[in-house]
Amino acid sequence: MYIQNGGVKLSVVNEVGKEAVVGILEPGDFFGEGCLAGQHVRMGTATTIAPTAILTIGRKEMMRVLHTEHVFSDRFMSYILSRNIRIEEDLVDQLFNSSEKRLARTLLLLARYGKESQEQEIIPKVSQQMLAEMIGTTRTRVNFFMNKFRKLGFIRYNGGLQVHNSLLSVVLHE
Repeated sequence: MYIQNGGVKLSVVNEVGKEAVVGILEPGDFFGEGCLAGQHVRMGTATTIAPTAILTIGRKEMMRVLHTEHVFSDRFMSYILSRNIRIEEDLVDQLFNSSEKRLARTLLLLARYGKESQEQEIIPKVSQQMLAEMIGTTRTRVNFFMNKFRKLGFIRYNGGLQVHNSLLSVVLHE
């Protein structure tokens, strides 16, 4: 599936009902590609988080296009490899960093740090509960760190959440 516009949350739920958000996807992203590798059972759930248009591409058609349309095939492979790198970075982040650093990194990624302007509004809007599910902590901890980041001038609420590049200092600080 290909997201034409809007946003999608990818999540998994354990046997006791605890949800973990494993990805926030935006226009230009793909999901559901496990079927191309023979995955018959989905491991997670995709939920729209904004008005969204999704192009569904059947498995046979996708395989045909990957074999015949080399420009598309190169773009898709680049996307899949980039996402794999991001998943590895997320795992390392979860294993070695504090919840404060994980939140700072997540906010920077959602704000598309390093792409476009100095300050980005996070779109779609993400609740503190969703942030907690993304970084593996409680909403209370997220609230504590968000207030700390706001007081330090790293983030600002102004009709939406704005993330300043200075938040990177939290991620880089040992």
